Amino acid sequence: MTTIDNASRPTTVSFTWPRVTFIRFSMLAMMVLIVSSWIFVLNVDGAQSHSFLSVETFNRFKDFLGDLLGIGSSTTSAFAQWSEWRSTGHLAYQTLAMSVMAIGFAAIFALVFFIFGARNMMMGEMAPYGSWFWRGVFFFVRGMFVVTRAIPELIWAMLIIFVLSPGLLPGAVALGLHNAGILGKLSSEIVEGLDQRPIQALRSTGAGRFQVMVYGVLPQALPRFVTYLFYRWEVIIRTAIVVGFVSAGGLGTEFRLSMSYFHFTTVALLLVWYLILVLAVDITASYLRRLAR
Repeated sequence: MTTIDNASRPTTVSFTWPRVTFIRFSMLAMMVLIVSSWIFVLNVDGAQSHSFLSVETFNRFKDFLGDLLGIGSSTTSAFAQWSEWRSTGHLAYQTLAMSVMAIGFAAIFALVFFIFGARNMMMGEMAPYGSWFWRGVFFFVRGMFVVTRAIPELIWAMLIIFVLSPGLLPGAVALGLHNAGILGKLSSEIVEGLDQRPIQALRSTGAGRFQVMVYGVLPQALPRFVTYLFYRWEVIIRTAIVVGFVSAGGLGTEFRLSMSYFHFTTVALLLVWYLILVLAVDITASYLRRLAR
């Protein structure tokens, strides 16, 4: 009787394709889009008179950086003038005030309407009545959230500037409207995702709708609402300079004028103040978020 050694048998290796998941497909699609975009920029884009990676592009960048820093200029740089620092600092203060007014408008709007945009409060188990009126209120409020957040801040500012005179108020209202829709939607989703056990316990004891709101909904929702509020403030301070391009006040208006008159050292000084503002608001908001938790 002969035996065959299993080790001497040829082994076959079968190849199996990796399972396609959403994450893998997304990563592959992202890499394809990035490579395609750079191919278009480097080879296809006809709007550029010279190549992106070229000596001419480097020389233009070097010359523009020199203009921003005032290197080789015959005039006094804005960095060397205390009056420029003082005037641009006042504009930075106006931009900060615009962001505070904007987040205040957005917070008031969201606090007033976020309950009416929560599905469980208007159409679910917490709905006060089973009538079509409250369903209509829910869809109307959700529609307001969609409209206000769908229109960018710059478009809101361009529209509001025709109603209000140029200044900080149009910029604050534009930023507030856009972020009100975002905060309102986020706050409504907070209410929809709340733990229902404390609310049901209050209702089982005979608590009314107002008591359930005050003692069951708000204590759970407000900490997360405050956290989102400070996150949106960080976003607002970054976009406040953009609405200023349409004469809505602050650093943005002066930035547009300085670029138009080729006052590049003033542009660089405005960017320095802008970075100071962003860092200050980021640090302050992070500290306030920790307190809210």
